[in-house]
Amino acid sequence: MRNPSSDQDQALDVFCLGHASYDQVMCVAHHPSADEKQLATQLITCGGGPAANAAVCVARLGLTSGFGGYLGQDNYGSTHYQELINEGVNTAYVVRGNQPTPLSVVLAKPNGDRTLVNFKGNTQALSSETLDFRSLNTRIILIDGHEPALSLKLLQQHSNTPSVLDAGSLNPGTELLMTSVSDLVCSEKFAVQFGGSPSEALEKLAMIHPKVVITLGDKGLIWRRGNEHGRMSAPLVKAQDTTGAGDAFHGAYAAALALEMNWLDTLRYASAAGALACCQLGARTSLAHQEQHQHLLMQTQFEIQTSQVTP
Repeated sequence: MRNPSSDQDQALDVFCLGHASYDQVMCVAHHPSADEKQLATQLITCGGGPAANAAVCVARLGLTSGFGGYLGQDNYGSTHYQELINEGVNTAYVVRGNQPTPLSVVLAKPNGDRTLVNFKGNTQALSSETLDFRSLNTRIILIDGHEPALSLKLLQQHSNTPSVLDAGSLNPGTELLMTSVSDLVCSEKFAVQFGGSPSEALEKLAMIHPKVVITLGDKGLIWRRGNEHGRMSAPLVKAQDTTGAGDAFHGAYAAALALEMNWLDTLRYASAAGALACCQLGARTSLAHQEQHQHLLMQTQFEIQTSQVTP
């Protein structure tokens, strides 16, 4: 077991546990067909991964954040590790090793649609014995399902801490953890995989979880909280690359919980961060800073529909 020694006692607003990768993002006119060669018009390389990006998002919004997960001792891992430090993210719970840092290649089209390929090699999820979180001091926990054993341990050792699951897709990790968190925040992909249409999935998820949000890209989001459900529109932006939108939404959602915002303000806060993350190429590079985020919040009139669930 590895017991972190540096900065482990720092008080954090949000601690994010899960996947870290290194991203190579290329802008292309269209996604290549079979045997087609194509020139990219733009290339960005930077750290990535849902939980790692969420931690950076929280830091850029002016809160304190930490990241826990794996980075290799290779050049990709070392570069990403330094990026986290430069962003002010606490790295006391980052595990370094000889297995490769996961690498993602992203092809983004001009309309913002993207295709992603991830290479992990022999890199496996960390065991529950790798880290001990009893010294961790955080107001909110965010997990992305990529480190299921460690995530369960974290949730057990901090059972009274509000927690968010970034459910990007239905996989063994998210399926295992979805009922163990206080807030289940799902992508449209997860919803469709779980229960048909997003509205059908929302009803099914509400039967096993008291607080569910399903993000729908430029169509906004739908949610269910106890006996109340609703819909909220998304801010209008010109999308260039949607790769980091979900990461930003989840990070900002966790930040809003740390700031003790009310329910609708939490959804507005997260939606603005998610929208801004679509405006530049690359997930990490598109994460907004506090001033940009506040400006979009002030400029956006969200359309909100709420109603009570009929028994």
